[in-house]
Amino acid sequence: MTPIRKRVLSGIQPTAGSFHLGNYLGAVKNWVSMQDEHDAFYCVVDLHSLTVDPDPAELRTRTLSSIAQLLALGLDPETCTLFIQSHVAAHNQLAWVMECMTGFGEASRMTQFKDKSQKSGADRTVVGLFTYPILMAADILLYQSNYVPVGEDQRQHVELTRDLAQRFNSKYGQTFVIPEPFIMKAGAKIYDLQDPTSKMSKSTASLGGVIDLLDAPEINLKKIKSAVTDTEREVKFDEKNKAGISNLLTIHSSLSGSSIADLENEFAGKGYGDFKAAVAEVVIEYLRPVRERTQQLLTDPSHLQRILKTGAEKAAAVADATLAKTYESIGLVPRG
Repeated sequence: MTPIRKRVLSGIQPTAGSFHLGNYLGAVKNWVSMQDEHDAFYCVVDLHSLTVDPDPAELRTRTLSSIAQLLALGLDPETCTLFIQSHVAAHNQLAWVMECMTGFGEASRMTQFKDKSQKSGADRTVVGLFTYPILMAADILLYQSNYVPVGEDQRQHVELTRDLAQRFNSKYGQTFVIPEPFIMKAGAKIYDLQDPTSKMSKSTASLGGVIDLLDAPEINLKKIKSAVTDTEREVKFDEKNKAGISNLLTIHSSLSGSSIADLENEFAGKGYGDFKAAVAEVVIEYLRPVRERTQQLLTDPSHLQRILKTGAEKAAAVADATLAKTYESIGLVPRG
């Protein structure tokens, strides 16, 4: 008898034309490894990206580029369910039910909302940013997910999801699986090359410290050679005193498969210039086929659309069943 595979759900925003290395090593690489042993649902969460007022043409381009990159990085639509969030209407419909289950106070306590709203001010903060975690809860609960692969910064959102699911089940009967966060390994966290104490992110003031997967090799070579290090010469992993070198060691190790200890031995007595050149070579060669495959996929949009149509149909079959059960549990009259 074939064992029932646990279900996982995770999503990524199409907020840029290219994913960066932190996206891949911190999230997508883990998605690829999980798809063979789990019933995996992965989506590009284009509805979430609306909180940043995107340009329509750019949003369409970035969404398709995100799908192409996910395929190029190893997601297999024959093994996992890959789809675009807005292609499944149940996400918005369940989100409204969850909004009606969420207290204003608990939504106000979400750390990301507090941080972003304080930076932009109340008048410039959209309501969608406030309800963002509730839509995320709907994303997760629709697929009766057992695990949610997320970074540590998203743990609070998964805890809200668990609270809402338990609250609904307690009040209306068993309807949702209570999901558990699957926190990424700390070693996969990649930092900004120019500010190695901050997580690599497209929201940084300067993109000089961000390694984009689709950038030309010469661009990433220049960024890595310009990475901030320290005044010493020893290639040693020491996050407190040698944050820049530690970050480069993590990048090399994550892509090459060499242990950090072996890398320390390999570059003992050598300068930072030699080490940075080696890191750059590993990054460039690792990303070369990803870049080429992404570009190839984007030249055939009809192929991508077929994959997305199949993915949306598979996702909707699960999501619609959950939504129907939710509506029945809460007392909404079904459409005849």
